[in-house]
Amino acid sequence: MSEASPASSRRGFRWAWVRHAVQVLALALFAAPVLAAGWSLLGLSVGGEEPAATPAQLPFFGSLSSSSVAGVNVLDPFGMLQVAAASKTFEVDWLLAALPVLIVYGLIRGRAFCGWVCPVNLLMEIVDAVRRKLRIEVREMPVPRHAKLWIALAVLALSALTSVPVFEAFSPISAINKGILFGAVTGLWVLAAIVAVELFWGHRVWCRSLCPLGGFYEALGRVGQVNVKLDRDACIHCDACKRSCLSDPAILDPVLTERDVIVRAGDCMACGSCIDACPTRALSFTLGRVGK
Repeated sequence: MSEASPASSRRGFRWAWVRHAVQVLALALFAAPVLAAGWSLLGLSVGGEEPAATPAQLPFFGSLSSSSVAGVNVLDPFGMLQVAAASKTFEVDWLLAALPVLIVYGLIRGRAFCGWVCPVNLLMEIVDAVRRKLRIEVREMPVPRHAKLWIALAVLALSALTSVPVFEAFSPISAINKGILFGAVTGLWVLAAIVAVELFWGHRVWCRSLCPLGGFYEALGRVGQVNVKLDRDACIHCDACKRSCLSDPAILDPVLTERDVIVRAGDCMACGSCIDACPTRALSFTLGRVGK
């Protein structure tokens, strides 16, 4: 049988379709209360003589940094740590507000936020497609992926030194999320710089190596229960999975070299790109942290 046969039998379902739908729905979820209150997006006002309700009065309202769900506050854990460092104080209420996010991503996989929710990742996939269309060659891994762990620690240290939540002041994630909702411009210059770097210097260098929030979730992702596993009998070692990886292709090496049975690296986004790319269906999602 030729090697083309497994490729021709590739299933029609693709995780990328589901992931992109979730990314768009996440943006729509935060936009819905603003529109429901009669406001406009991008910080624009629709005007009118009648008093308008505020989105905060609705059952759900907020952004990726801070939201209110049925009167319960929910906080971004890394943002909470920055505020605690900047204010030199700590409130139990902050921890309780961040706990639901920690539990959800801790159980699934920390960087699932990066792969399935973060609007910057969605934008970078669009930039990827544009660069391929223009046939622009860039470096694959110009900065070590673990650099973002140290950057996350540096952000917390600088927040303590400056008494300002540092990443919140230039976050490109907020530039998209809060920009769409409230017309905020904070972080737009960083977002523009990331797009330029992605186009002309390094492949996914921000998401892979520089984003401090990604570094935080990488540390949390070491205990995730949603993992990619390999069927060694089906694998033909074509490396299609490594070429498609949105994180770092090296995280697939332990399973491809038969040292492990699942992808354990905290950097895995559980995005499904490697599963979609595999021509023989050798990769799939599994639940649990099985032994090596």
